[in-house]
Formats: sequence, C-alpha cells, structure tokens
Amino acid sequence: MRGSWLPEVAIQRQSPIGEDYWHSIAISAARGLAAVVVAAAHLRAEMYPGLRTLDDPSLWFQAFAFATGFAHQAVLVFFVISGWLVGGSLLQKMDQRGACIDYAIDRVTRLWTVLIPTFVLTVVFGLASGLLHPGSVDFSPANEFSAVSFVGNLLGLQSVVLDEFGGNYALWSLANETWYYIAFPLLVLLFTVRHPSTRIASLAGLALLGALLPVEIVMYFAIWLLGVAFSRIRIACSGWLRCAWLLPLLATSAYFRLTADNDRFDRTTLGMDFLLSLMFLALLASLQFRATSTSALARPLARTGQFFAEFSFSLYVLHLPLIFLLQHLLQTHLGLRQLSPEEPLHFAIYLAMLGTLLFGAYLSYLLFESRTYRLRRVIKALAGRRTGPMPATATAPVNAGSNTHR
Repeated sequence: MRGSWLPEVAIQRQSPIGEDYWHSIAISAARGLAAVVVAAAHLRAEMYPGLRTLDDPSLWFQAFAFATGFAHQAVLVFFVISGWLVGGSLLQKMDQRGACIDYAIDRVTRLWTVLIPTFVLTVVFGLASGLLHPGSVDFSPANEFSAVSFVGNLLGLQSVVLDEFGGNYALWSLANETWYYIAFPLLVLLFTVRHPSTRIASLAGLALLGALLPVEIVMYFAIWLLGVAFSRIRIACSGWLRCAWLLPLLATSAYFRLTADNDRFDRTTLGMDFLLSLMFLALLASLQFRATSTSALARPLARTGQFFAEFSFSLYVLHLPLIFLLQHLLQTHLGLRQLSPEEPLHFAIYLAMLGTLLFGAYLSYLLFESRTYRLRRVIKALAGRRTGPMPATATAPVNAGSNTHR
C-alpha cells in the first residue's frame, strides 16, 4: 500500500493470468489440500469409531478427529474456486463466436473423462469386495449400481432424483457443479444478449431449474456466484494485513468446525458458508500479483500445489470406492472391521491406507484425467472449433484450467 494501511478495492475485466501469480499458486495449493482433507476425513469416518460414540476418547484422538474434520470447508473451497475459474473464464469469452459450444465441450470432457473410468472402476471394486454381485446390474433407479444410476450420475441427477453411484456419497457435490455449469450461461445470456427471445428462453430455463432442483442446490448457487464475482475484484493491501487476515479466517473456520453441523449443506449452514466464502475470496483477491523471483516460498509451494492439484479431481471421486475396497481387504486378510484409537499400529494402517488412496488417485489421473485436454482437442476439431496449441503438459495451466472441475 502507498501511504495507507487500508486496502484498496478495484474492479477488473478479468483476473490476471500467469502461473507465477500468487493467487494462481494459492488456488492450486487450496485445491490439492482440499482433496486430501476430504479423503482423510472420509477415511477416518469409515475406519475409526465416531468421536461421540467413545466414552473417554484420548487427547490425541480428539486432536486427530478435529484435524480430519474439515471436509465441509474443503468442499466449500471447491465451490468458490470453481466459480472463480469456470465462471470467470466464461465471462471473458462470451463475446467470442461459439463460446457456449466451447464451454459445453470443456465442461463435459472435464467431468466425463474422470467420471466414466471412475464408475467402471467402482463396478470392478464392487465385484471384488462383494458389494456387487454378477448379474445384479439392472435398470432400476433404486439400484445404486444400475445402468440408470451410471448415466444419471454422469448427468448430475444424483441427490436430485437418484442416489450416488456405487454408494459414493462424495458425488453429491458434482450434482451441484453440473447444474451450476448449466445455470450460469443462462444467467449470463439473460443479462448480456439483446435479442428478446433469447432472454426469455434464458429466464424460462432458470425458472425451470429453480422449480425442479432441490432447494439446497439452488441456494448454494449463490456461493458459486461469489467465486465468479471475486474473479473481477482486486484488493491491494500490505503484506502484513494480508497475513493478519489469515488469523480470523482460520479461527472462523475452526469455530464453525466445532459448533456447526458439518455434514450438511442446506439453509442451516448457508450463512456460515457465505461468511467463510467471503473471507477466503477476499484473501484470494488480495493475492493477484506476481511472486518475486527471489521468493523462497513461491517455487516450492507452486510445485507442490500443482502436483496435488493435478489429480485432486481424481482423488475426490475415486477415494470412497478405494476405501470400500481397502475395507474389504483389511477385513478379509487381517480380520479388522474397524481401527482402534488405542492402537498405535492402527494409526500406521490408517496412514498406509491414505497413502494408497493418493497413489491410486494419481495412477488414475495418469491413465485418464491427464488425457482430458487431448480429448477436448479432438472433439472440438470434429465440431469444427479452433483450438490453441497443445500445452507442454497434458493439463491446462494453473490460472486457466486447474480447477477441480475445469
């Protein structure tokens, strides 16, 4: 800041582009960390007894349960970053011819390149663990392994009219994302297109979505839109003020972790999530400047964050099927149905299982998710759309494409 300790807020046409910008580094780090937090939380919930079920839990287990209990906040990070990158990217491309076609191809390839292989692996794991029996796959909507459930989950119908495929309850958030991907272009067209018939059609589409979708999905669209809005806001402030802002952000997150029902995303949690999103996005908006070449933190943080961010989507959708398979193997070969908080060796087993989740997700990324950009190029070429040059890596750059659902 120049001569003032107060932050300066400015509106910008688009967020700065570049992997050496601090907000790009922070986005990658947040994505990767959020996916690991969700996996660690679900693994602890599936393998250890609940904290409230224990009469006198040890101090270490209370600390462990607290540290692995931020899955709610992690999913919230996914929502706002998705709005920032996906929504923000569409805003700056809407004046280009065929922008909506490119947007649709980008969204479908981003989701399905990961989801289709994951669903196939879910079936394989289900057969291996006994959760699914040969010949039991049918077309019943009530069967979570059915062909109807498979297709319905690809279309974002889980938690709307269907259950999550294969019992993978983490997939609920992808229904939110899918419908936000559809609703946002309609919202943009409503306010940017001059043709009356297009505006009426957009308004009708939004009204139909609002009437048919669960109220929780509709309400949390406001959180996603916050991410879009802050992609156009730049906050200039001093370094010490930026660092100081971390304290209330972390304190507020910890407070809601201890006092709120973190298993819900509904009207009872919308207020706290709105506040947390504002605080997180304000910090992100203040980081839109380049890291200096002499920064000792920027390069290792960027490399580590980018590594975990690249396979964060694969980790998010695949970790529960892997957990179910590991549970089966643990019970079959070691006779363990549940890990004990009193056994140090069991915590080592937990860490080994978490490492297996990370390795399995990374392997899945290499086989499938890393092909997203190439597949996207092929589809756009078949559709007669121009594409830019292939990047050096299979994934898009941090600033443009490393969103969880980019």
